[in-house]
Amino acid sequence: MVRIKLTTTTKLSLPRAAAAAAKTTLSLLLLLLLLFAPTSWARAPFACDPWNRLTRGLRFCRAGLPIHVRVRDLLGRVVSDEARAMYNGGTAGLTYWSPNVNVFRDPRWGRGQETPGEDPVMAGKYAASYVQGLQGNPVKRTHRTGYHFQPPKNWMNGPMYYRGLYHLFYQYNPKGEDWVNSNIVWAHSVSKDLVNWQALPPAIYPSKPFDINGCWSGSATVLPGNRPIILYTGWDIHKRQVQNYAIPANASDPYLREWIKPNDNPLIVPGLGINASAFRDPTTAWFEGGHWKILIGSSRKHRGMAYLYRSGDFIHWIKAKHPLHSAPDTGMWECPDFFPVLINSTNGLDTSVLGQGVKHVLKVSLDLTRFEYYTVGSYHADEDRYVPENTSADGWSGLRYDYGNFYASKTFFDSAKNRRLLWGWANESYNVRKGWAGIQAIPRKIWLDSHGKQLLEWPVEELETLRGQKVHMSSVELKNGELVEIRGITAAQADVDVLFSFSSLEGAEQFNSSWLNAQDLCAQKGSGVPGTVGPFGLLTLASEYLEEFTPVFFRIFKANEQNKHKVLMCSDARSSSLLESKIYKPSFAAFLDMDSSGRNISLRSLIDHSVVESFGAGGKTCITSRVYPTLAVFNNARLFAFNNGTRTIMIETLDAWSMNQPVMNHAISGVF
Repeated sequence: MVRIKLTTTTKLSLPRAAAAAAKTTLSLLLLLLLLFAPTSWARAPFACDPWNRLTRGLRFCRAGLPIHVRVRDLLGRVVSDEARAMYNGGTAGLTYWSPNVNVFRDPRWGRGQETPGEDPVMAGKYAASYVQGLQGNPVKRTHRTGYHFQPPKNWMNGPMYYRGLYHLFYQYNPKGEDWVNSNIVWAHSVSKDLVNWQALPPAIYPSKPFDINGCWSGSATVLPGNRPIILYTGWDIHKRQVQNYAIPANASDPYLREWIKPNDNPLIVPGLGINASAFRDPTTAWFEGGHWKILIGSSRKHRGMAYLYRSGDFIHWIKAKHPLHSAPDTGMWECPDFFPVLINSTNGLDTSVLGQGVKHVLKVSLDLTRFEYYTVGSYHADEDRYVPENTSADGWSGLRYDYGNFYASKTFFDSAKNRRLLWGWANESYNVRKGWAGIQAIPRKIWLDSHGKQLLEWPVEELETLRGQKVHMSSVELKNGELVEIRGITAAQADVDVLFSFSSLEGAEQFNSSWLNAQDLCAQKGSGVPGTVGPFGLLTLASEYLEEFTPVFFRIFKANEQNKHKVLMCSDARSSSLLESKIYKPSFAAFLDMDSSGRNISLRSLIDHSVVESFGAGGKTCITSRVYPTLAVFNNARLFAFNNGTRTIMIETLDAWSMNQPVMNHAISGVF
């Protein structure tokens, strides 16, 4: 049972009796206003500047009246379930942010107590601004995902595994769904299984001269003695990008609830010849030759580069004479990632491992194009140089983790299961107010393929714990123009794994060597354009009469090389929605090579309301699409397998599951 207590700070100059009556009337009016106020009133809560060093919660202002609302139980304890639901952006059952639901307090910040080395005013602001309704629009549920990690606004930072918990730090705007540099904090969530997540207070927020204008991306490293440390880019008081560090107040706390930013920051500032506005995103550190080493992304004269810094104590850093690697005409390199991979093994490696049987991967996010690419190569530690192998392009046309909506990715070594895991961010493609923005793709295990030329990726095995109702099909023929509906599951929230086969590749369409861009070819030869071997695949998030659908499909061509075939894999959003305004509906695509002896190809698609993550050929090619259907939503969504090629395609096996909803960013009991 709860009670609501209202207080106002406005003084009324009335006679005592009249004042008492007026106060009662005013309280009732304020209560009515609070209960029925439109959400927009909560969009400018700082107009009356209600914050002070004794901040005890959140106030909403109307007509100059600061209103302080608290929800408590009968023992006077703050009840935070409502606020937690708001913090989750509706995942706990609320469908909108509203100023009439009060406010939780972090027990450290709510009384205005100083966090170590921090300004209590700033701490109070960011603690209270957890409640997403501060400047939030109504949370629209139609396209909100069911089992993807999804705070209302995010950007990738430093995941890590520490003392039995997976930690995900992500850039987040607690005051709205837009990117505003000075609002961005390092939000923090933890999980025991990479599926169910619980929210913690922000790890880092702008508060000091070295990051007062923004806390940007970075990485986490666990030092010897099991001591975690965060390196991150701060936008300092001089509007420079500088590199800072933060350490936990209590490293024995597995939740790492509280972080300190020491006053000897920044550790690294842009030196002579470095563009201070293009100097960011330090990597996880590795240890070699008695020194810790990190990379920082940058550019110079349109040349992307990864500067290398060394340190003997993790505090004093010296820039190497030359970058670890650079590439012409690639522009600013954001979020670089550098890590070792084993040859002929699916196991992962700690970032500091070197030696025989090891190759290295360098990934960069391209600010100019908003996609990423990576190369596989050799790290010459004695020279601090990375040399890519010539098996793929070192530039815009290079290999990608994901050929769709996937950016600012980060890997980490999971020592618990001896694997390297990949996180990536999938931004919105529909530019309307929804009360939330951005999701994280499902975490993926990555490893080097048997040929040593590229990485393979697969959703973490823990995701399978969410599988519910199952449908199985086998030995189903798909003749030219046929559709087969997969029924018995929730098609808007599903996991589908299918193996297609074909009797022969004879007569496949000839591949034209001028087809250099897979995305352009997908737009030219979409799912509705007949072929020989394909197009065949899945129609995801389809409406009953196919006014809307997102096809994920293959089309196989005869390559110019002898006994080789080229596979076009597409995730084509052009037919995904009847919406035409403020929406981006690209035909994402990639090429795969196939031997003529090949007689089957696999496809796995993770479907979740507004996202379709697809893994082709066992994870050889991955494509993430953000889509926004208007008809194919919730129980009205359908799922089909199709073939629009003259060659009959066989569904060897198809397994599809309804996906249950995990715990998503609920507050940990006793933390809030």
